[in-house]
Amino acid sequence: MAKVPRNFRLLEELEKGEKGLGAEACSYGLEDSEDLLMSNWNGTILGPPHSVHENRIYSVKMHCGEKYPDEPPTIQFLSQVNLPCVNPRNGIVDPSQLPCLAQWKRENTMETVLIELRRYGYLMESPILRVSVEQQMATRCDEY
Repeated sequence: MAKVPRNFRLLEELEKGEKGLGAEACSYGLEDSEDLLMSNWNGTILGPPHSVHENRIYSVKMHCGEKYPDEPPTIQFLSQVNLPCVNPRNGIVDPSQLPCLAQWKRENTMETVLIELRRYGYLMESPILRVSVEQQMATRCDEY
């Protein structure tokens, strides 16, 4: 099967993000509409209900390198957030700590990552779920 070129893939993601066709709790779009390489993106994650993150809005910066979608984007929280996968000093997400980034598949999207970050925050609140969060996240990542 032929691979969709990087720019076509990013155009699809841009259209979906701009038209609000994705998940209700996440949004994303280009940081600069003049960025012809479509490398730098902004994202927003709404905190999940019934959690310490409820009613909070988290802003992230995403960078899609030359090898995207074969390689995952880099993600940096611009908002302060307390998650084990996020470096508290600079807000950068450690890809080895988030299964969707650690086990990246070409089919994954920036929206996939935003949704998983939202779920990760929710799952990490529960001491029972925290023990098996990696297995749950890896399973959910396969659903996309």
